[in-house]
Parts: sequence; structure tokens; C-alpha cells
Amino acid sequence: MNIIIVEDELKTAQSLERAILALKPASTITGRYQSVERTVKALTEGTMPDLIFMDIQLADGRCFEIFQQVKVTCPVVFCTAYDEYTLEAFKSNGWIIY
Repeated sequence: MNIIIVEDELKTAQSLERAILALKPASTITGRYQSVERTVKALTEGTMPDLIFMDIQLADGRCFEIFQQVKVTCPVVFCTAYDEYTLEAFKSNGWIIY
């Protein structure tokens, strides 16, 4: 399974990657992105992953801006402490982890 992580905090991204690979060692983390801009570029220029783990607050804006620019066809797991984004996350084909 090819997975990307969209998280602007390096320690959090590393921790998430370790957890993913501990649970699914056959998975491959194919990208780690910290901003809306880099994520949009990666998704438009590369292959769509099988799964995305995504923070909501990124270095240059909210992750929902990504969905306005790119058609994301894989499931998205939103990792956030902000429950006010729940409905918007579900509209973006995602699940939320608090």
C-alpha cells in the first residue's frame, strides 16, 4: 500500500510514519509533505497514493484547499485536534482521528 503523509510538524510526521509502518510493515511511505502547495504539486504530478494521512492546519493554509485544486480519489485519514473540521473532513472523503 502506497501512503503519503501531509503534516507540517516534523516530529508528528515521523511518529505517524513509525506507527503506520509498525501496523502495516508492507506499506510504503511514498511522500511526506508540509504544505498545501507541495501536496497539490505532488498529487498532480505523481501517482495517486492508496491512502493519505493528513493534518488539517498546514504551514501555508488548511488542507481543504488541496481538495479545491486536486481530485483526490483515495481515502484520507485526517489527524487533528480540531473537532470543528469534522463535517468538512467527511465531505472530503475522509475519516477523522483526534
